[in-house]
Amino acid sequence: MRGNGSTRNQILILLKTKGPLTVSEMAAHLGVTEMAVRRHLNTLERDQMVSSQLLRQAMGRPTSQYFLTEKSDDFFPKNYHSFTLDILEDLERTQGTEVIDQLFRNREKRLIESYQSSFKTKKTLRDRVETLAKMQEGKGYMVKLEEINEDTFALIEHNCPIAQVSSRFDQACACELNLFRSILEADVEQQLCAAKGGPHCVYLIRAKKDDKKEEQEEKEG
Repeated sequence: MRGNGSTRNQILILLKTKGPLTVSEMAAHLGVTEMAVRRHLNTLERDQMVSSQLLRQAMGRPTSQYFLTEKSDDFFPKNYHSFTLDILEDLERTQGTEVIDQLFRNREKRLIESYQSSFKTKKTLRDRVETLAKMQEGKGYMVKLEEINEDTFALIEHNCPIAQVSSRFDQACACELNLFRSILEADVEQQLCAAKGGPHCVYLIRAKKDDKKEEQEEKEG
């Protein structure tokens, strides 16, 4: 298996295709020393990509057999967006755009409901925006948050995990925008969109005028 990328990657592919293996079995397949295999396994175990179980043998001492964890699944190629697009396009062709609109409205409602508990205790716009940034970062959006002033923020998403769907169905971006407006309780404008050719997605977030007025009155009172 030499020449198929790093030894670490070869170990992951080997465990994926051959099932649970011992160190000596992996070394034989890869044509490297057992010490080299153990070194990479230590890193993979630390990263929670592989785990081991004790294999009892008819003769000799028990030995460890290694297998992939659920977390390792992220290493292997996925084509989820194509599958999703196929389903959405089939629905649009057979049942019309109204069904697609309803699907995204349902998604928007579900997301708002699932996000609400995280925002209940957030009293200021800054707190809510920072909470949203952390949640989006956890979902792989590669977020950068910029504070323009105390009432205005720019939320920059350098990666869009749903870009392929968004580029075909505008409802996906509209769903995201409505979600932000609802949970932030703010005026939100999308200034750039990766799905529409932008280098990344940028949302400009401003406190609502009524909120600013109330805050000013509280300060003066």
